Amino acid sequence: MRYIAVIILSLLSVNFSQSQINELGVFVGGSNLIGDVGATNYISPNAPSLGILYKWNKSARHSWRISLIYSDLKAYDDKSDDPRRIQRDYSFDANLLEIAAGMEFTFLDFNLHAGRKVATPYLYSGVSVARHRDYYFLNGLQTAVGGGSSLAFGIPMAIGFKTNFLENFILGFEIGTRFTFSDNIDGSYPDDQTLQPYRFGNQNNNDWYTFTGFTLTYTFGENPCYCPN
Repeated sequence: MRYIAVIILSLLSVNFSQSQINELGVFVGGSNLIGDVGATNYISPNAPSLGILYKWNKSARHSWRISLIYSDLKAYDDKSDDPRRIQRDYSFDANLLEIAAGMEFTFLDFNLHAGRKVATPYLYSGVSVARHRDYYFLNGLQTAVGGGSSLAFGIPMAIGFKTNFLENFILGFEIGTRFTFSDNIDGSYPDDQTLQPYRFGNQNNNDWYTFTGFTLTYTFGENPCYCPN
């Protein structure tokens, strides 16, 4: 957390010196896991998520963005439509801390100094890394157990819609999926060689997780070069 705070403060100091538009705010929503345990719905939030995010609006059409999100992750086989999973009846309840950075592209000009209400759909992508616990399922147990932790690197992809209101506040709604390079967020593929007998599921597909929710940011800073005086 100390290193994350240093990075955010460094970004803020650089952007203040360049007099660009800044946004700082929160993300509130839900998450769902797409893996070898639980339902296979792509967008079906079943656990809370909360985070902070910062944007540097480089132009009216794109922004650099960094976020830190903490979320529960829950998955239950009895919520699945797959009869095999229902019979297996595994359950998974954990948490995840993710930091992500990338670029946000808007479909329309989003000039915050236009003096009027503006709104636009947008796309976001970049890189992410999430810290999660290492889990596995012991024979005879339907609930995941584990101890240590690992990092899951991934590629975030999100689509959303945002609009400004109350002058300096921007409200947005987005759906974002993280395509990770890990297959053990749900405990189906433990890395420990001694736990290989407990591996299960499709080992050719890695785990995904999805964030769905609202963003609320506050804008500050002087007019950037692309805005009129």
